[in-house]
Amino acid sequence: KMGNAESNAYRNHLSRFLPEEQSDIDGVFDTLSGSSGSAGAKNVKATKKTVSLAALQAAYVQEPLPKQMTVRLYNGMKSIDLTGKSSALSEQIAKEQFVIFMSNLLKGNADEKVTIIMRMISKTEGPVKGKQIQEFTEDLITSVVHVLNYRKELRGWNLENTRDSASGVKALASQLLSELKLADGTKPVGPQLMETNFDQSVIEDWVYQVPQISVFLSVVIRQGLRVLHSLPDQTKDILNLVPGCKGIKGRGLVSLFDIPSIMYINSHLPAELQHKWQLLFSSTLHGESFSQLCGHIVNKGPCIVILKDLDGYIFGGFASHSWEVKPQFQGDNRCFLFSVFPSLAVYTYTGYNDHYMYLNHGQQTMPNGLGMGGQHDYFGLWIDSDYGKGHSKAKPRCTTYNSPQLSAKEDFTLDAMEVWAVGDLPESAGTKGKKSILDVDPQAQALLEMAGKSRQSEGLREPLEEDEDDD
Repeated sequence: KMGNAESNAYRNHLSRFLPEEQSDIDGVFDTLSGSSGSAGAKNVKATKKTVSLAALQAAYVQEPLPKQMTVRLYNGMKSIDLTGKSSALSEQIAKEQFVIFMSNLLKGNADEKVTIIMRMISKTEGPVKGKQIQEFTEDLITSVVHVLNYRKELRGWNLENTRDSASGVKALASQLLSELKLADGTKPVGPQLMETNFDQSVIEDWVYQVPQISVFLSVVIRQGLRVLHSLPDQTKDILNLVPGCKGIKGRGLVSLFDIPSIMYINSHLPAELQHKWQLLFSSTLHGESFSQLCGHIVNKGPCIVILKDLDGYIFGGFASHSWEVKPQFQGDNRCFLFSVFPSLAVYTYTGYNDHYMYLNHGQQTMPNGLGMGGQHDYFGLWIDSDYGKGHSKAKPRCTTYNSPQLSAKEDFTLDAMEVWAVGDLPESAGTKGKKSILDVDPQAQALLEMAGKSRQSEGLREPLEEDEDDD
C-alpha cells in the first residue's frame, strides 16, 4: 500500500538522525503541535498531531525570526508531498513532513534541498523569477543576522559596533545571485536577471555552487527553530561563520564592516585564520598618521586592511603574511583584494606576478606607502605615506588580483581605515610579556616624574587586550 511505502521513506529520513537528535526534533514538534490552539489539541491521541502556520508564528515570529522567514519555512514544510495521504490536512504540517523537511535541509544534498527551496522561494509550482530569488536570498541573510544577534551568537560583534546591516544584506544577496547561471552557461545581470525565469535544475546547480545558501538555511533552522542547535557536530558549519571579535569592545567605535560582509570576507580566509579577528589599527582611535599605522600593524601576522574613501566606497585587502617595512614585495598567493560597498566581492590572485603586498617608509629611492597588487605607481590598492592620499588603478583590471578600480575615483582621499589581525597573533607580536621600560622599572618612571618630564609614550600605548575575552 501507499501508506507503507511512505512510512519506509519516513523511516529512512528518520534514520539520518542520531537518537538524541530524533528526540530533539520530536520535542520541538510536540511543543509546536501542542500550542496550535485547535479545539482537538487536548485530544491529541484521537487526532494526529499537526502544526499550523499560526503555531509556527506564535513560537518564532518577532523574536528569533522575521515574519517572512517563518512563512517561507512553513511553505517549505508544506511542500513535502506525502504520497497517498489525504490532502484535507494541507494547511497543517504533519510530523512526517516536519521530519523530512529537517532531514533534507540539514542532512541532504543539493538535489534533496532544491524542491523545498523552490517552494520557499515561491508557493506556486514551476520556474521562479530572478526577483523572487533575490527576495528569498535577502530574507535568508536578514534572518541569519537577526537570529545570531537574538541568540547572542555574534561573538563580540554586534549591530551597534558594525555598519548598518541592511546595505550589507543587499550587497551579499547580489553577490550570491551573481553565481546564477542559465542552462547554456550565461549569467544574466541587472534588470535582465530580475525578469529571467530559472527552473529547478538551475536552482539546484546554484545551491550546489554557492555553499552559503545551505549554511544560512542551517543557521536559520538550528538557531531559529532551536532544533539540533546544541549538539557538538552540528556547529561545524557555523563555527567560523562569524569570527570572534577582539579589541573593539567599550571603545565606542563603529567598524567599516557590516555583519554580512564579515561573514563573506571571513569565508575567503585560509581556514586556520577564520576563528578570530582582532583590531590592530583604527584611524578613529589611533589618529591619521602613516607611522602610527606602521607601528600598529608590523609583525602582527596576517591582517585585513579596510578603508573608506570620501565618496563612501569601502574596500580593502587581505595580507597573508606579517607586514614588514622593506623595499621589496612580500606575501603569497593567498592574498586578495575585496570590495564591501557599493558591491561586495573578493578578487584573488591571477598568477601574472607576485606583487601581493608592499610596505615601505622613509626611503629616498622607492615609493613610500602601503600597496597591494599591480606595480609601483599603479597599485590595485595604494595608501601613500603622506597619509590620507591613495589610489586604486586598474585599466581595465589589476594585474595581480584581476580586481577593477575599487575606489570611486582613481586617486582618492582616505576617510577612515582599520586593520584587523586574523587568526592568533604570533608569539613575537610583542603583546604578551613585552613591557615598556616604564612598566618594568618603577625607578625610571619616578626619576622621569621628578625631573618634570611627562611620559611621552603614555598616550600612544595600547591597553593589552589579548587576554581579555570579548566573546
